[in-house]
Amino acid sequence: MEGFLFWFLAFGLLSSAVAVIVNRSPVASALGLVTMILALAGLFGLLGAYFLAAVQVWVYAGAVMVLFLFIIMLLDLKAEEVTPLRPLGVGAGLLTIVLLGIGFWRAIPASAWETSGAGAGEASDAASIGHLLFSAYVLPFEGVGLLLLIAMIGVIVLSKSDV
Repeated sequence: MEGFLFWFLAFGLLSSAVAVIVNRSPVASALGLVTMILALAGLFGLLGAYFLAAVQVWVYAGAVMVLFLFIIMLLDLKAEEVTPLRPLGVGAGLLTIVLLGIGFWRAIPASAWETSGAGAGEASDAASIGHLLFSAYVLPFEGVGLLLLIAMIGVIVLSKSDV
């Protein structure tokens, strides 16, 4: 049953990711992103990371996506017309992907993939995650808070200039 659920959620995740890219309407793309976030939370739940799955749903599917949809509807974005692909652009994109793949393949040693993941078991419950956030990872935590503050100020500035 777990295997079926994993493949079902993985297929849902990939198909909704494709829907985010393919849809012309920004609202439909944002709703595809919500579906993708929910499928990812389901995969976190299958891995036993229930707290991370709950935070994924509450923060991303709840707060951030509501903010995205608010901005999309506030700016009244419409579906754009599709322009034909240029062969030079497609070739340059594929070449970039191949070169980046080769660069990552050479930069990451093979032994890095064989580690036991000792850092993954570092925090398993909400109390230890909170302790780690406010002790060892306080600078990245504050950086994320500052980034969210900047995003909130940007939303306010964008919404005030149109009114």
